[in-house]
Amino acid sequence: MSEPAAPPPEGSTPSPEPAHSSSGTDAAPLRRSWRRIYLMARPRPTRANFFALVLAALLGFAIATQVSETQQQGLEDLRQDELVRILDDVTQNGERLDDQLAELERSRDQLREAGGSEEAVRAAQERFDTLGILAGTVPARGPGITMTLDGDESAVSATTLIDAMQELRDAGAEAMQVDDVRLVAGSYFTDEGATIQADGEALTRPYTFTVIGDPQTLSSAMEIPGGITESVRGRGGRVSVTQLDDVSVDALHSVPEPRFAQPVPEPSPSG
Repeated sequence: MSEPAAPPPEGSTPSPEPAHSSSGTDAAPLRRSWRRIYLMARPRPTRANFFALVLAALLGFAIATQVSETQQQGLEDLRQDELVRILDDVTQNGERLDDQLAELERSRDQLREAGGSEEAVRAAQERFDTLGILAGTVPARGPGITMTLDGDESAVSATTLIDAMQELRDAGAEAMQVDDVRLVAGSYFTDEGATIQADGEALTRPYTFTVIGDPQTLSSAMEIPGGITESVRGRGGRVSVTQLDDVSVDALHSVPEPRFAQPVPEPSPSG
């Protein structure tokens, strides 16, 4: 028989028993913790989630519809600065038309007051000549510039020529033509394969604008950063502008007879 263990000396601290761990006992709380996290993160089919899904689907449909409409309008290839410039051109054209309308109304009132005097006849003739130039039905001559744009379809397209026409108008162009086509308020450009048409007439590369206006102002406007010149050159095209003291815009625009619109008689002053 073995001897009993001697008691520890008086005043000494008994050594602790060695700890015994069980892997199964420690793993159970860990598994329960992960399961709790999974249950908290798991999506629940609540009414709020259902409405969020429906709203997301409607938003996606609206975005797809907007993109489709933009592509149909031919604006999908335009940069943001080009879209902003087109919007500015439309706004400025509207303001310019309002100014012209106000001027016409003033002229009308002056003619009414003058009656059939020589001054009224002279004013009417001056107005007739001005409207003929704006409508493109008479030749025009004066100082201005010629601007030539050259490059392939990626550098110079119908949209490029529209931008050029609008920038020239904004810079004060009074009369202009591209090749042999007179450009007026209703002029338009279209891409027909590798050919560009102006008001239905085919143009040939390079495209030359002949413009009457202040040469220095027109030339400087074409070199504005972000404008037509920088845009064409950035796509590998070429632009050249020449200032001239005498420019002839002799291409004429034929004005069709209105089929449906009829003039409204002016009310009498007494009425």
